[in-house]
Amino acid sequence: MKGIATNFRVNGGPCRIDAPAECTLLDVLRGTLALTGTKRGCDVGECGACNVMVDGVVVRSCLTLVAELARCEVLTIEGLGSGFTPGGVQQAFVDAGAIQCGFCMSGMIVAATGLLARNPSPTVDEIRAGLAGNLCRCSGYVKVIEAVLLAAARGRAQTA
Repeated sequence: MKGIATNFRVNGGPCRIDAPAECTLLDVLRGTLALTGTKRGCDVGECGACNVMVDGVVVRSCLTLVAELARCEVLTIEGLGSGFTPGGVQQAFVDAGAIQCGFCMSGMIVAATGLLARNPSPTVDEIRAGLAGNLCRCSGYVKVIEAVLLAAARGRAQTA
């Protein structure tokens, strides 16, 4: 099967992928690039476990074709921080006790990061709307909302 060469950036670094036209970003992230923080959930764009950001917009990587990414910037959960230095939203999720089994959390954290980039002071209703489509069987969402509020407050304190 002939591949399509696509050049884009992942977490700030250059990436060139030669892949079949039907190859998804999720497949490339997890398989080719070994960025396994992005989770494979439903594979139909319903659960949000595979959320990443493309050019600052939260997308479902299971529905995004690599061939569509020419010259785009992709940001995954790994690009938001590391195990030794988590990003602000990641740390807020830990501090608020929002992490349960962890399966859906990378997608949830990416979605929360996108929300806070658009709206640094969201209300609870705006957080609920911003995270709609991110399914979690463990958390009950209360701690997730608290984590986003905490990340927002910390972000505002850093800019003050």
